Amino acid sequence: MMGARVRLDKETRRLLERIAPEFGGRAATVGEALRRLAADHDRKEAVRAFFDEWEAAEGPLSDEDLSATGERHGL
Repeated sequence: MMGARVRLDKETRRLLERIAPEFGGRAATVGEALRRLAADHDRKEAVRAFFDEWEAAEGPLSDEDLSATGERHGL
């Protein structure tokens, strides 16, 4: 397995130490955080692609439509 060194500021180190036991250690916590960030990124990209396709087919959504949709889906 490949290792990596990353410099963390003091506050980030405190956060890592605080939650690491819940996730099985520091490396497992960093891995979980990266997986969650990647999943969040993928969801945002999918939503962006959906709206791009929608607008191409139906025309632009109004600010009110976007706000209502975001609220309805927790975005």
